[in-house]
Amino acid sequence: MREQNFLSKRPLLYLLATPIGNLEDASPRFIKTLNEVDLVACEDTRVTGKLLSYFSIKKPLISLREHNEVSASEHIVKEILEGKKVAYVSDAGYPCISDPGAKLVEIALKNQINVTCIPGPNAALSALIASGLDCSHFYFHGFLSAKDKERKEELIDLSHREETLIFYEAPHRIKKTLLDMLDVLGNRKACIARELTKLHEEYIRATLSEMVELDEESLKGEMVIVVEGTYDELSPSIDDDELIKMVNSYQQSGLSTKDAIKKVSELTSINKNYIYKIYHLN
Repeated sequence: MREQNFLSKRPLLYLLATPIGNLEDASPRFIKTLNEVDLVACEDTRVTGKLLSYFSIKKPLISLREHNEVSASEHIVKEILEGKKVAYVSDAGYPCISDPGAKLVEIALKNQINVTCIPGPNAALSALIASGLDCSHFYFHGFLSAKDKERKEELIDLSHREETLIFYEAPHRIKKTLLDMLDVLGNRKACIARELTKLHEEYIRATLSEMVELDEESLKGEMVIVVEGTYDELSPSIDDDELIKMVNSYQQSGLSTKDAIKKVSELTSINKNYIYKIYHLN
């Protein structure tokens, strides 16, 4: 389907990016749209209620969060089809980006409702451009798994990406995440951006080995972790099959699997966790 959003006769769902801390970052178009809609769907009615109150806007609110996303989406779509003008906002930043909203978009499009975005603040991009790390290519991962084993496996999968890596993390997991990053990714340059746009905004630029020594009590608020990508020049010329052959060869010479993997890692400058994973998946 090809159709221009604002010239179409189809109903339209508005996705609004909300301020991530400083309410003064809200654009005139953001405020205008909220004033014009009939209903505001949101992740948390308490958070959005305070936001609307700040701009002296009074609108009916309906909650659409992770645990009721399907049923709430169906209800909102019904409201739009009956002629209501609806906007959806998550608590901070863009809907659908580590936040609810994707199911609402899916169901709206299936019901011939067009979707548009009113752009605004974004924590990942704000952290990236002020991090001091390479911005030419980047990979946004969002939140890593809360489970230790799964988190390490995710990091292993990411260990050979050349792009700058961007993660979200909460204070109660920050220490474990940094330790796992150091173990799996090695001692790379990184940046923690916390409390973005707020009074206590802070950028911590250091290596991962320096970051694991930080006082955990000093790391408050939602955080973005930006980590430099790998600069391994040998890895593109060594495929997984060749790495496995090298491990097997050292095993045949008498080394244990662990020592063989370590030896191949030292020779190729390829992360040992990555070699371990492909070897045991073979």
